[in-house]
Amino acid sequence: MKRKFITFSRIIQAGMVNFARNAWLAAAAMAVMIITLTIVLFSIITNATFANTIAQITDKIDVSVYLKDTTSEADGERLADDLRELPNVKGVTYLSKEEALDRYREQNANNPALLSAINETDNPIPATIQVKPRELNKLQDIKDFLNRTAPKKLWEDVSYRDDRKSAIDKIAHATNILQRAGIVAVLVFTLISMLIIFNTIQMAIFNRRDELTIMRLLGASTWYIRGPFVVETIIYGVLSAFISVLLIHSLFVASSSALQASSLGLLDIGYAASYFRGHFWQLLGMQVVLGILIGAASSIIATKRYLKFKTAK
Repeated sequence: MKRKFITFSRIIQAGMVNFARNAWLAAAAMAVMIITLTIVLFSIITNATFANTIAQITDKIDVSVYLKDTTSEADGERLADDLRELPNVKGVTYLSKEEALDRYREQNANNPALLSAINETDNPIPATIQVKPRELNKLQDIKDFLNRTAPKKLWEDVSYRDDRKSAIDKIAHATNILQRAGIVAVLVFTLISMLIIFNTIQMAIFNRRDELTIMRLLGASTWYIRGPFVVETIIYGVLSAFISVLLIHSLFVASSSALQASSLGLLDIGYAASYFRGHFWQLLGMQVVLGILIGAASSIIATKRYLKFKTAK
């Protein structure tokens, strides 16, 4: 046990020496890894912010199903119950003609012209089923269900159409594109980061090839030779993780007064800063783990490819 501990400590020490020895190569590798981890962190914060914004928008949007005057209240309630069973339906409210009229008057309380037009005629507002969706990009499922199960027998019209449909679909489409773009950016920079670390270790191995050959001839195990390179790249990952989190933290701190009250389209900057502060330690831990994985994986692949040693028994 003591011997293993001494060997392990020597591997750690050798890795730290390698890191100091290859400072310029390490700087280049860490620069790309910092960019990669910063993009990963920013993507997570952005996706959380988008999710919050979409949830707020979704909570304010409902699909109104306007029933025919010939539809009985019992049939309307039955249709509302059927809609409640749909996976994308969060809630359903049935409004009779009288309740729909009261809701209309409440919503247009500041518009005397519309109220006077209603008062001069019989109640023109149809009984309405208001459907609250879970996801904006699946609203068409609700209309398809209506067309499939009750095609114009009970209902007259649905609010999810024309300009309203176009606006809602654009919001959902933009969100999906931004989320996919974030995933692609993370994957691309992760690959670039691994390639640069791979080449860094390759150069280090080439510079030390005589030393490594002697170590092997003296009976050093594969992991005794490979270990310092893995430790070196783990140091890359840990330092890059802390720097990436520090960069995002500095951005929010330096711009807090300006960002808290602003937004960029669907990106609520104030919420993004709040999310970062509230999940700081979880995000830092995730960055450290990801940095270690990228560094260690790159190093193991590089040493396996270029050292050409057999696994020690």
